[in-house]
Amino acid sequence: MMIDLYGFGPALAAGALMTVKLALTALCLGLVLGLLGALAKTSPYKPLQWLGGTYSTLVRGIPELLWVLLIYFGTVNLMRALGEYFGNPDLALNAFAAGVIALGLCFGAYATEVFRGAILAIPKGHREAGVALGLSKWRIFTKLILPQMWRIALPGLGNLFMILMKDTALVSVIGLEEIMRHAQIGVTISKQPFTFYMVAALMYLGLTVLAMIGMHLLERRAARGFTRSAQ
Repeated sequence: MMIDLYGFGPALAAGALMTVKLALTALCLGLVLGLLGALAKTSPYKPLQWLGGTYSTLVRGIPELLWVLLIYFGTVNLMRALGEYFGNPDLALNAFAAGVIALGLCFGAYATEVFRGAILAIPKGHREAGVALGLSKWRIFTKLILPQMWRIALPGLGNLFMILMKDTALVSVIGLEEIMRHAQIGVTISKQPFTFYMVAALMYLGLTVLAMIGMHLLERRAARGFTRSAQ
């Protein structure tokens, strides 16, 4: 094996950067959707509960790969219609945007359950204490509920992010030039599948290790001021 991977070393490095961008952008979207879904499912209003439950069940019941394909190809006519309306007939959803939407949608569905469990784990007395102090619902949520929910949900969210990092490989099917896409191109040209797929595996493993370190630091920071009870 050549040191520069038959000339594909820089391309794989660029693919790793694209993978990180895709994962982090989808994470941001997924966290917002997950939090909104959890708030809907824990809401006292039945329509919101139904909406949150439908989102969580529907998205989790369909494989991530299908969501990538459905969003990428299913928006063709919609984007074409919008483009014609605004005078831009070439308007289209690129592979990166489709990947972010699909992966963020899937991450948010699973994060909904993680956030929901974290909200239910917070004692009701904390909310009652906020009411007794005369705090508004918004301040109760931001000052009392959100910090505790974040601390409880972090381990589960960390596991979901590990899955999200690996699921970025699915977006290669629609042409996004991330790690897996560049590895496939390298295999086609060099006829060295083991070499390129092994390098891709090591790159995903390295990114996962870095993500684990980052999550550990976040968990330590979120746990400041809290002591674990003796078992």
